[in-house]
Amino acid sequence: MEIISAICLGALFGFVLHRVGATNPQRIINMLQLTDLHLMRVILLGIALSSAILFIGLTMGVFDPSHLSVKTSYWGVIIGGLILGSGWALSGYCPGTGVAALGEGRKDAIFFIVGGLVGAWLYMITYSTFKGTFLLDKILGGKVTLAQTPRESYAVLLDKIPGIVPALIVALVLGVIAWCLPGKTSSDEN
Repeated sequence: MEIISAICLGALFGFVLHRVGATNPQRIINMLQLTDLHLMRVILLGIALSSAILFIGLTMGVFDPSHLSVKTSYWGVIIGGLILGSGWALSGYCPGTGVAALGEGRKDAIFFIVGGLVGAWLYMITYSTFKGTFLLDKILGGKVTLAQTPRESYAVLLDKIPGIVPALIVALVLGVIAWCLPGKTSSDEN
């Protein structure tokens, strides 16, 4: 049943990416150049809503916290994020939008996906070289969270604060920012 659920959710996610224009690399590049902020509004609103729903669901016992985990943070993640962000800005695709774009028939997405797979393969074959370097040193002890969450077994920055409080604050702030962002900048309207 889990595989059916994953396929259905993946198809729904791909459909939504297509409908909001995230499978068009030029729309993503325009967002990153701050000339068309429609996608930024969608992304911020999506993060705000999912954060609020997740933590309300955790608080009410609707979601099982054992399915969640705080990932270990280390320096290589920051460097990898910079590489991913650079690739996103240059190609107009991130992993999710690249796969969805391929699904809608965009041939340029093939090069993006192959490039990502080659990059993952190169990391895999060179991992032993990086293993002993600072890249895999944990940041702030590794697993750190902003506030207390269910089944906590990691460091907490804001001690004794339930996770729902900062989650709802972040959701509200991101929702307000999304609401205030224009769909296009004034320079595009001229």
